[in-house]
Amino acid sequence: MDGSPLARPRAVVLLSGGLDSATVLAIARDAGFDCDCLSLDYGQRHRAELDAARRVAQALGAREHRILRLDLAVFGGSALTDRSLSIPDEGVGSGIPSTYVPARNTIMLSLALAWAEARESRDIFIGVNAVDYSGYPDCRPEFVAAFERLANLATKAGVEGHRMTIHAPLIDSSKAEIIRRGSALGVDYGITVSCYQADRQGRACGVCDSCRLRREGFMAAGMADPTPYAA
Repeated sequence: MDGSPLARPRAVVLLSGGLDSATVLAIARDAGFDCDCLSLDYGQRHRAELDAARRVAQALGAREHRILRLDLAVFGGSALTDRSLSIPDEGVGSGIPSTYVPARNTIMLSLALAWAEARESRDIFIGVNAVDYSGYPDCRPEFVAAFERLANLATKAGVEGHRMTIHAPLIDSSKAEIIRRGSALGVDYGITVSCYQADRQGRACGVCDSCRLRREGFMAAGMADPTPYAA
């Protein structure tokens, strides 16, 4: 790590290309971090989000952006990686939906932790949210706290007293609050992709759970929705 007193601390930011992760990148940058962004090409059917991640990383001044290939589709178990399963469009209900990807956030945070430790960074940012979410167990505060404990038990940095911190600045925010906060920090949500079944041009379906939450968030925020829809 650069020992200069003027050096900015470095952080690893998990960047999906969606609305939440773009906001988190803007928050980390505003907090004074130089940001290394990590995206995961995990066999998701909405691959347009990876192009969005590239756009967001460039627009928000990421120091570096890496896309790591790790095909979780070989395991299946999710409508996001198994095309034989339909994306639900009946709205967010009770229970864990079929769009849950087994252990995805655990895997992503583990990879971010490895890169952060290799870079001598002590801070990792993730855009999980426990308010406007679809019932995913790995979007809860308990999960973030548990992973931070793991990070400080399982790494050389943690054992040697260099505490690792997992930042989840959106964990208690509504979608409208996230949009307002990101807009104030200059996030262009028109370049992000949230849709679970966006087409190759990144146009959203408008009916999946993620599209519903996004659209309702802009309405609640009293702001125009810049999302390009397929129909």
